[in-house]
Amino acid sequence: MTSLAEKKLPRVSARSGRPAPELIFGDLWEFDPSPETADPKLKTRYDLFIDGQFVAPKLGKYFDSINPASEQKLAEIAQASAADVDAAYQAAKAAYDNVWGKLPGRERAKYLFRIARLLQDRAREFAVAETLDGGKPIKESRDFDVPMAAAHFFYHAGWADKLDYVAPGRKVAPLGVVGQVIPWNFPLLMLAWKLAPALAMGNTVVLKPAETTSITCLKLAEILQDAGLPPGVVNFVTGAGDVGAAVLNHPIPAKIAFTGSTEVGKIIMRSLAGTEKKMTLELGGKAANIVFDDAPLNQAVEGIVNGIFFNQGHVCCAGSRLLVHEPVAEQVLTKLKNRIKVLRVGDPIDKNTDIGAINSKEQLQKITAMVASGVKEGAEMFQPACRLPAKGFYFRPTLFSGVSMSHRIAREEIFGPVLSILTFRTVDEAIERANNTAYGLSAGVWTDKGSRILKMSTELKAGVVWANTYNKFDPASPFGGYKESGFGREGGRQGLLDYCKLS
Repeated sequence: MTSLAEKKLPRVSARSGRPAPELIFGDLWEFDPSPETADPKLKTRYDLFIDGQFVAPKLGKYFDSINPASEQKLAEIAQASAADVDAAYQAAKAAYDNVWGKLPGRERAKYLFRIARLLQDRAREFAVAETLDGGKPIKESRDFDVPMAAAHFFYHAGWADKLDYVAPGRKVAPLGVVGQVIPWNFPLLMLAWKLAPALAMGNTVVLKPAETTSITCLKLAEILQDAGLPPGVVNFVTGAGDVGAAVLNHPIPAKIAFTGSTEVGKIIMRSLAGTEKKMTLELGGKAANIVFDDAPLNQAVEGIVNGIFFNQGHVCCAGSRLLVHEPVAEQVLTKLKNRIKVLRVGDPIDKNTDIGAINSKEQLQKITAMVASGVKEGAEMFQPACRLPAKGFYFRPTLFSGVSMSHRIAREEIFGPVLSILTFRTVDEAIERANNTAYGLSAGVWTDKGSRILKMSTELKAGVVWANTYNKFDPASPFGGYKESGFGREGGRQGLLDYCKLS
């Protein structure tokens, strides 16, 4: 054990008793591990959830869910077939025709409230399961993902008996059965985003989670049972892309809701063209985070780090393009380098960890290839000299300066902890550079001038524009994109309107 005499202690100011300013980012001793100890209560095998029950897949096949932090097997997940998907849709249709579609909104609200409260009761358990399955830090799962998922159920429970006010002057009615497919980056939160408005409006659901992050979805099925949700109202089918295709192309659903890559979104649009199915797509992004010279720079740096590094860049709205006003460009770059030097990369279950594991080996390979392209094309790379765990899928936080829009790292979605830094001279140039992308999901603006924020918010082609903050969400606020980032909204009154028929 290292003695105190052997440790490098920070020099303390005699006046304030605090570490001297020049040692704030100094070489302090290592933190002791602080793992989250809550039991995630994982099963060794998870079956499909159809008609209110866990049922074995018809072909008897299962696949492994892997912990990306350790590369160890967590559980076996059922591999659905087209026959299983059809059974799920038949159950959803029967539930809609016989129970859920006839239930008054105030009764549907009771179920949504129960789901939200049960999720709160098991919050630590779900947070650990989410972190083990997806690789994100426990701080992110515990403080954001699980509370925000519960908040969406609470919010939409409040709407369920007030649907006459969703579209004043018009009548609303549920669509019927809805097919939904969600990605791996926010498994539980995306689940809540999709389920809560659909159920509040009176629809029934068949949902497929991502292949690599199915566990919290199937754990939520236990909560649905405990809440007494009528059988067939919600059905979960798991598997790879072929299962997703079966969910999307089945003839029963009146609407398809998909969150995922732009490439898959285009395939879905082509496959549904000419049908009567409604559709909402939340796709990729290459968000611009814009910092002006009058911005609160320390606050901006924290917002930048929160927007791209604390979530490993595993967010479609991640602020992966930083546009900095030339007068403060060097200052911002220096502050960012100092900040990411002290980010802790490691075991996601450790409460000290800032950046956890990349979701899968395939995603890590993609990030590595994109970073290599940035170096090859001449951008200047900076990575802190942090030690990565020997096992698991990890990547250092990475800054690229000297980037132009001709670089792949500035144009293509990376989905990793990689930030590309560009500069601008005028407001118009900032707007032009921010909009110079095929995507239009989100953006951030950092400035002291309210008039400039208003101008930017109207001229940036993005579904969400944050002002002097980043990655802030609320169930009452709609979220969605433009251009190749998709269409439709999730959250708020606008999100509810995408799950109903108007007359």
